[in-house]
Amino acid sequence: MSTTFDRRTALKGILAGTVSLAIPTGLSAAILSEEELQLKSNKLKGKINHSVARWCFNSFDIETLCIEAKKIGITAIDLVGPKDWPVLKKHNLVSAMCNGAEINLVDGFNDTKFHEQLIKNYTEMIPLVAEAGYKNLICFSGNRRGKTDEEGWNNCVLGLQKLIPLAEKHGVILVMELLNSKINHKDYQCDKTSWGVELAKRLNSENFKLLYDIYHMQIDEGDVIRTIQENHKYFAHYHTGGVPGRAEIDETQELNYGAIMKAIADTGFTGFVAQEFIPKQKDKIASLKKAIAICDI
Repeated sequence: MSTTFDRRTALKGILAGTVSLAIPTGLSAAILSEEELQLKSNKLKGKINHSVARWCFNSFDIETLCIEAKKIGITAIDLVGPKDWPVLKKHNLVSAMCNGAEINLVDGFNDTKFHEQLIKNYTEMIPLVAEAGYKNLICFSGNRRGKTDEEGWNNCVLGLQKLIPLAEKHGVILVMELLNSKINHKDYQCDKTSWGVELAKRLNSENFKLLYDIYHMQIDEGDVIRTIQENHKYFAHYHTGGVPGRAEIDETQELNYGAIMKAIADTGFTGFVAQEFIPKQKDKIASLKKAIAICDI
């Protein structure tokens, strides 16, 4: 996800809270609104379901972001909590990755002292996610604070096992994000795919999976495409971001996102890929549109 400062700052605010046919000709085109015409001109290929992280475009209010995203062909917004769900529904968009139950990024399930609060938060949020018609709810391991891998796994299992039956009942997937601990999230425990996959194996539930953040995992381990090919059954969601710097995912950075998207599509993935880069260009929406074009393989 983000740089530590930007992501955590954005979370404080957040916690408080289609593919179309070709443009018709003649009279039928004349009676369409400008927005409808724009939507029909942005036909995407359909192999990738596109989303965008709300926090990366905080300079836009949620209503404006929904309008602009929909023009591009994006069908979901990431990291949106209950407060803003009505706005998404108004624009026929979905919350591809819900949030609002986590404490923060550093106090997570790997420490039993946070379990009481986390279990309360997630017990309240899981039914709300299901009632809204959404599926994915983000969670975090938290920072190591000296804990071994085994201690972290055991504590996460202890806490998450208390929530899995409720998640299964409501058809909600608890999705733990992989974050790099080298640059952005020092000491974060779920910082390697292997660590997250081992936790998923121990929980052994289709209602617990991982958020494979391409930006973060390129920094901490690389080998992105093979990792996706070998571990995709444990991944419920993907995030993008240019490396280095988490800016645009264009030719200014090192990853070949076209090839990565093809690898994701080849696994049969039907979830969402969310743009989670911090635009440096003045025209942020143009940057977003270009990112979608790059990923629309």
